[in-house]
Amino acid sequence: MAGRKRKPDALKQLAGTAQPCRMNPDAPTAREGEAAAPEWLSERAAAIFGDLTAIIGGMGIASPDDTAMLAMLASRLEEVETCTAVIEDLGRIYISESKTGTMVRARPEVAMRNEAMRHAQSLLVEFGLSPAARSKVSAVTPPESNPFLEI
Repeated sequence: MAGRKRKPDALKQLAGTAQPCRMNPDAPTAREGEAAAPEWLSERAAAIFGDLTAIIGGMGIASPDDTAMLAMLASRLEEVETCTAVIEDLGRIYISESKTGTMVRARPEVAMRNEAMRHAQSLLVEFGLSPAARSKVSAVTPPESNPFLEI
Protein backbone atom coordinates (compact mmCIF):
# COMPACT_ATOMS: atom_id res chain seq x y z
CA MET A 1 0.00 0.00 0.00
CA ALA A 2 1.46 3.35 -1.07
CA GLY A 3 0.00 5.83 1.40
CA ARG A 4 -0.22 9.58 1.08
CA LYS A 5 2.27 11.54 -1.02
CA ARG A 6 4.73 13.62 0.96
CA LYS A 7 3.91 17.33 0.84
CA PRO A 8 6.84 19.55 -0.22
CA ASP A 9 8.28 21.72 2.55
CA ALA A 10 7.57 24.89 0.56
CA LEU A 11 3.86 24.05 0.48
CA LYS A 12 3.90 23.33 4.22
CA GLN A 13 5.35 26.78 4.82
CA LEU A 14 2.79 28.46 2.55
CA ALA A 15 -0.04 26.57 4.25
CA GLY A 16 1.26 27.52 7.71
CA THR A 17 1.61 23.88 8.79
CA ALA A 18 5.41 23.71 8.79
CA GLN A 19 6.86 22.03 11.86
CA PRO A 20 10.63 21.53 12.28
CA CYS A 21 10.19 17.84 13.14
CA ARG A 22 8.39 17.28 9.83
CA MET A 23 10.74 19.30 7.64
CA ASN A 24 13.79 18.11 5.75
CA PRO A 25 16.60 20.61 6.42
CA ASP A 26 18.72 18.98 3.70
CA ALA A 27 16.04 19.16 0.99
CA PRO A 28 17.28 20.74 -2.22
CA THR A 29 15.76 24.07 -3.12
CA ALA A 30 14.45 24.80 -6.59
CA ARG A 31 16.05 27.61 -8.56
CA GLU A 32 14.02 30.77 -9.00
CA GLY A 33 12.84 31.85 -12.41
CA GLU A 34 10.54 30.65 -15.15
CA ALA A 35 10.78 27.45 -17.13
CA ALA A 36 11.20 27.57 -20.91
CA ALA A 37 9.16 25.25 -23.10
CA PRO A 38 11.22 22.36 -24.48
CA GLU A 39 11.74 22.17 -28.25
CA TRP A 40 9.90 18.86 -28.55
CA LEU A 41 6.53 20.32 -27.52
CA SER A 42 4.07 21.02 -30.31
CA GLU A 43 3.01 24.60 -30.95
CA ARG A 44 -0.25 24.14 -29.01
CA ALA A 45 1.44 22.36 -26.08
CA ALA A 46 4.06 25.15 -25.96
CA ALA A 47 1.22 27.71 -25.68
CA ILE A 48 -0.35 25.69 -22.84
CA PHE A 49 3.11 25.47 -21.24
CA GLY A 50 3.37 29.28 -21.37
CA ASP A 51 -0.05 29.67 -19.76
CA LEU A 52 0.86 27.25 -16.98
CA THR A 53 4.20 28.98 -16.35
CA ALA A 54 2.41 32.33 -16.02
CA ILE A 55 -0.07 30.87 -13.54
CA ILE A 56 2.52 29.23 -11.28
CA GLY A 57 4.72 32.31 -11.63
CA GLY A 58 1.87 34.39 -10.24
CA MET A 59 1.57 31.93 -7.37
CA GLY A 60 5.26 32.40 -6.56
CA ILE A 61 6.25 28.77 -7.17
CA ALA A 62 7.77 28.97 -10.66
CA SER A 63 11.12 27.29 -11.23
CA PRO A 64 13.09 26.21 -14.29
CA ASP A 65 13.64 22.94 -12.41
CA ASP A 66 9.99 22.02 -13.12
CA THR A 67 10.35 22.10 -16.91
CA ALA A 68 9.89 18.34 -17.41
CA MET A 69 6.73 18.10 -15.29
CA LEU A 70 5.23 21.24 -16.85
CA ALA A 71 5.98 19.85 -20.31
CA MET A 72 4.25 16.57 -19.43
CA LEU A 73 1.25 18.48 -18.12
CA ALA A 74 1.07 20.69 -21.20
CA SER A 75 1.36 17.64 -23.46
CA ARG A 76 -1.40 15.79 -21.60
CA LEU A 77 -3.71 18.83 -21.70
CA GLU A 78 -3.11 19.09 -25.44
CA GLU A 79 -3.98 15.39 -25.76
CA VAL A 80 -7.25 16.03 -23.91
CA GLU A 81 -8.06 18.81 -26.39
CA THR A 82 -7.19 16.64 -29.40
CA CYS A 83 -9.19 13.63 -28.25
CA THR A 84 -12.14 15.86 -27.34
CA ALA A 85 -12.14 17.35 -30.84
CA VAL A 86 -12.24 13.85 -32.40
CA ILE A 87 -15.05 12.78 -30.05
CA GLU A 88 -17.06 15.91 -30.86
CA ASP A 89 -16.61 15.33 -34.60
CA LEU A 90 -17.16 11.57 -34.75
CA GLY A 91 -19.09 10.77 -31.56
CA ARG A 92 -18.32 8.53 -28.59
CA ILE A 93 -19.16 5.30 -30.40
CA TYR A 94 -18.76 3.70 -33.80
CA ILE A 95 -20.49 0.82 -35.51
CA SER A 96 -18.51 -2.13 -36.81
CA GLU A 97 -19.65 -5.13 -38.76
CA SER A 98 -18.42 -8.59 -37.83
CA LYS A 99 -19.31 -12.16 -38.70
CA THR A 100 -21.72 -12.24 -35.76
CA GLY A 101 -23.46 -9.01 -36.74
CA THR A 102 -23.35 -5.31 -36.05
CA MET A 103 -21.42 -4.18 -32.99
CA VAL A 104 -21.49 -0.81 -31.26
CA ARG A 105 -18.09 0.04 -29.80
CA ALA A 106 -16.62 2.91 -27.82
CA ARG A 107 -14.16 5.09 -29.73
CA PRO A 108 -10.56 4.55 -28.60
CA GLU A 109 -10.22 8.33 -28.18
CA VAL A 110 -12.66 8.19 -25.25
CA ALA A 111 -10.34 5.93 -23.24
CA MET A 112 -7.30 7.90 -24.39
CA ARG A 113 -8.89 11.15 -23.22
CA ASN A 114 -9.92 9.64 -19.89
CA GLU A 115 -6.35 8.48 -19.23
CA ALA A 116 -4.91 11.85 -20.27
CA MET A 117 -7.39 13.61 -17.97
CA ARG A 118 -6.44 11.42 -15.00
CA HIS A 119 -2.74 12.06 -15.56
CA ALA A 120 -3.26 15.81 -16.13
CA GLN A 121 -5.36 16.08 -12.98
CA SER A 122 -2.61 14.40 -10.98
CA LEU A 123 0.00 16.79 -12.39
CA LEU A 124 -2.24 19.82 -11.79
CA VAL A 125 -2.47 18.87 -8.11
CA GLU A 126 1.32 18.60 -7.93
CA PHE A 127 1.54 22.29 -8.86
CA GLY A 128 -1.34 23.34 -6.59
CA LEU A 129 -3.54 24.06 -9.62
CA SER A 130 -6.78 22.51 -8.42
CA PRO A 131 -9.33 24.13 -6.10
CA ALA A 132 -8.66 21.56 -3.36
CA ALA A 133 -4.88 21.95 -3.64
CA ARG A 134 -5.18 25.76 -3.63
CA SER A 135 -7.38 25.71 -0.54
CA LYS A 136 -4.54 24.07 1.39
CA VAL A 137 -2.09 26.88 0.60
CA SER A 138 -2.09 30.48 1.80
CA ALA A 139 -0.51 32.87 -0.66
CA VAL A 140 0.82 35.43 1.80
CA THR A 141 2.47 38.50 0.35
CA PRO A 142 5.14 40.09 2.54
CA PRO A 143 4.37 43.60 3.79
CA GLU A 144 6.05 46.36 1.81
CA SER A 145 7.49 47.99 4.90
CA ASN A 146 7.61 47.32 8.59
CA PRO A 147 6.57 50.40 10.60
CA PHE A 148 8.24 48.98 13.73
CA LEU A 149 11.72 48.92 12.20
CA GLU A 150 12.12 52.64 12.90
CA ILE A 151 11.54 52.19 16.65
